[in-house]
Amino acid sequence: MSGTSRFSDLATEASHPDAAELDLLATADLVRLTLDEGLTAFRACRAAATEIARLADIAASALHAGGRLVYVGAGTSGRLAMLDAVELAPTFGLPMDRVPVLLAGGDAAMFRAQEGAEDRVEDGIHRIRGLRVGPSDVVVGVSASGRTPFVIAALAEARRSGARTAAVTCNPLQPGTNVDVHVLLSTGAEVLAGSTRMNAGTATKMALNALSLAAMVRIGKVYRNRMVDVRVGSAKLEDRAQRLVAELGNADPAAASAALRSAGGHAKSAILMLRRHLTAREARRLLRVHGDSLRAALGRA
Repeated sequence: MSGTSRFSDLATEASHPDAAELDLLATADLVRLTLDEGLTAFRACRAAATEIARLADIAASALHAGGRLVYVGAGTSGRLAMLDAVELAPTFGLPMDRVPVLLAGGDAAMFRAQEGAEDRVEDGIHRIRGLRVGPSDVVVGVSASGRTPFVIAALAEARRSGARTAAVTCNPLQPGTNVDVHVLLSTGAEVLAGSTRMNAGTATKMALNALSLAAMVRIGKVYRNRMVDVRVGSAKLEDRAQRLVAELGNADPAAASAALRSAGGHAKSAILMLRRHLTAREARRLLRVHGDSLRAALGRA
């Protein structure tokens, strides 16, 4: 199939009417036009909010039951999925193997473009099989064009394996592609025609932010608006954990620090220890009883 028949009709390949003479614009005007276009990305995400929420609930259900949220992508789309996934471990204490990312061209493609990797259908199939994707998992294909061969093949194989599937795209999906949820971010023409690292990339990042945050809230990784499952792996995160334990545990900084140390850096347990006068072991046990939900363990406080 020729490149023209596959891609020429995509909205993201069109010429933006306000940027036809982009190279003649003054630098300040060029920058303003580019930044103003960010509103297009925002509106596209707001229009897709219902489907993002539906996907978040499906992802949360899979994770809560012990399954995985698997991202599949290529190029910019894949790198944005990787950025979202790797942040879930330090922010929410979610093990990295619970949100694996299948990037076309392998992990090396995160740092250096692997031209042609996105066209390898067999790679998409083999990577899904290699991960042993099954009915407990949900697989999310991230593709601005909606027709990246690596991604489409991976989604089809995941579906054959019994997994729930979803797609986050900025164009309609390739005809014949079936998924449980399709998050369509209609960002339209780019200021730089065809450069989907621009509006399409911005919208994709916003949508993935909303998806993963909502899923983490639903599985109890957040209390009020605090990251109570934060992994204490740096001075900044340790300071944040101490502050939230002091605030939510109704304790002074010294008591919060002591509780956090006794809990092995586990903020949820430290808060329970302070609020319910428990040992670290008792706090952990109470969390298990309540499905790892701090709010439930505190009695809906």
